[in-house]
Amino acid sequence: MKAVRVHKYGSSEALSYEDMEVPEPRENEVLVKIEAAGVNFIDVYHRNGLYPVRLPFTMGKEGAGIVDKVGAKASNVKKGQKVACASCIGTYAEYAIFPANMLVPVPQKIGLKTAAAVMMQGMTAHYLSNSTYDVSKGNTVLVHAAAGGVGSLLTQMAKMKNAKVIGTASTEEKAELARQNGADEVIIYTNADFEQEIKKITDGKGVDAVYDGVGKTTFEKSLSCLKPRGIMVSFGQSSGPIPKFDVRVLNEKGSLFLTRPSLYYYTAERKELLKRASDVFRFIEAGKLKIHIHKEFPLSEAKEAHNELESRRSSGKILLMPQL
Repeated sequence: MKAVRVHKYGSSEALSYEDMEVPEPRENEVLVKIEAAGVNFIDVYHRNGLYPVRLPFTMGKEGAGIVDKVGAKASNVKKGQKVACASCIGTYAEYAIFPANMLVPVPQKIGLKTAAAVMMQGMTAHYLSNSTYDVSKGNTVLVHAAAGGVGSLLTQMAKMKNAKVIGTASTEEKAELARQNGADEVIIYTNADFEQEIKKITDGKGVDAVYDGVGKTTFEKSLSCLKPRGIMVSFGQSSGPIPKFDVRVLNEKGSLFLTRPSLYYYTAERKELLKRASDVFRFIEAGKLKIHIHKEFPLSEAKEAHNELESRRSSGKILLMPQL
């Protein structure tokens, strides 16, 4: 089989498209034929060593496919079943081994490309808007990169809960995508200071929550966009890691809350994993959640897929397709 491997941390040039033996599942594992793999910033962090993984390794945390073989003690799955995973290393491959308890069933009405596109970012948007900060009617929230993978889904979920959503985007084209996803206001941050625009839009009051997956370039100003006792949800760092921070600033700006959540801790229990995945699939089936796939790349073009993601040109999801 073909797989994308990393033998030494580095740029996209560190991605090696190579042959491997098809692995055999152990007793609690499942072999899945991958139909589509999601490309995410966490993959970049694994590739460059920011989030180290034991070398060498097969890339990818998110994917969907068909169960090919089932280990003797693996439960809740069967050969031929459609499944998906959001936290299973090794999805940039034609076949991958996963722990059975980390897989979720994909409803018949949901295509595997859609499942691969929504597992990580969809469940992230779900926990951000329902658990990290439970958005409710009357809230005003700021969503950075509102046309991006998580941002577009988070905007839609916040609107489902009748919140006012202010989004940021880098271009008018992306701003229009954010509006189509329901954003009430969109700030093109390359043309205007988003902190000043937030103050104008909210009459100086600020927002209840900031959802920031950008990191370094937005963090400080985002804190200044919050109401007293507002919450800063820093869930990513696409522009780079946030510098060391003096927590006294949280008091000075109005007894603010700051959290750095991750999907792992919001899906650690299987019951919670299944609930979040089920809700996301249900939203899609009901037509409440639109999934935008930016571009599909053959598995052999993983380098190009990473370059596209890191360029910040993408809006929506990038997929790798082992069968192309």
